[in-house]
Amino acid sequence: MELARSRGNLLDVGGAREMVYRFRKCPVGRAGMIIFGLALAAAAAGCSTQKQETRPFFLAEQGVESHGRKTWFDHLVELDPGRVHFQLAADYADDPPQRVAVLPFTDHGSAQYVLDKIPLTHRDAQRRQEWAWTYANRLRRSFQGELAEREFVVIPLVGIDTVLADHGINDWGKLRAVPPEQLGRWFGADTVVYGEVLHYEAYYAFLVSGWNVGVRVRMVSTRDGHELFSATDKRFSVDLQPAFDPMSIAINSGLSLLELRDVTLARAEDEVSREIAFRIPVSSRAIADLQEAARARADESMVASSERPRDSVRSQERFSAEPGGMSLQPSSYLKDQQR
Repeated sequence: MELARSRGNLLDVGGAREMVYRFRKCPVGRAGMIIFGLALAAAAAGCSTQKQETRPFFLAEQGVESHGRKTWFDHLVELDPGRVHFQLAADYADDPPQRVAVLPFTDHGSAQYVLDKIPLTHRDAQRRQEWAWTYANRLRRSFQGELAEREFVVIPLVGIDTVLADHGINDWGKLRAVPPEQLGRWFGADTVVYGEVLHYEAYYAFLVSGWNVGVRVRMVSTRDGHELFSATDKRFSVDLQPAFDPMSIAINSGLSLLELRDVTLARAEDEVSREIAFRIPVSSRAIADLQEAARARADESMVASSERPRDSVRSQERFSAEPGGMSLQPSSYLKDQQR
């Protein structure tokens, strides 16, 4: 009896006995629970028995020319009046770029933090030079990243900067004075890219805020120095927060100010570079050359790997037996040095 009484007390806690009684007397509830349980069991069985579909590589990629590219509707929704102006050489398809060196960009602005055309910082000459280099290099890295996704072999920036610094070329004027043909020999590139930052400033008007980033790039052949491609683009990353009463205006003005975050500026930099890269035509000839070069390297690697056992046998023949142990004979290049 004590055990039965303790069970009754447990069921009485929180009305549990009444809930159990109602569930037993309610056929709809029982049916719902049964259906729910069966559905869970069926879903689990389906997940466990679903066959993994084979997904092959190297198929036709969809939306390559449109994915990430702004349309008129995107410009309308984002209140972006920016537009790309570009010019393509008539002989671009005859000799398209393959190995590209993106030279240091230059910044033509004030190198201050500018809001509504008003500089909010007062940097000295040294700080202005550092920030001008920072602004220019941000756009340079962004544009190089867009080119690296294409059919181009991009020369690493650190190698370009090292060679230029070793030759004392440390500003825009000195860089422009070097012929493209000479730059091509230094970097092993058939094309060099010059870049200029035209706009790099912020705007804020309570309910509206945004970044304005503009850049000009030129792709020049290192074979004869003629221009293959040039483009100028200006992007507005705008945020609009409509409001009609004082409280909403105050709140949305604060929210609009959040558009001036650094991550939003980085997105505008990537967008302006992407829009320019979209205007560079895809070269089937360059793609075919890359494929041929890749196959040639693979064939050379296979030949080299097949010859390694022979080389190992030859290296073992350099060991000659001597009384008291083994001695290693000097290789041919060491003999030449000894002579």
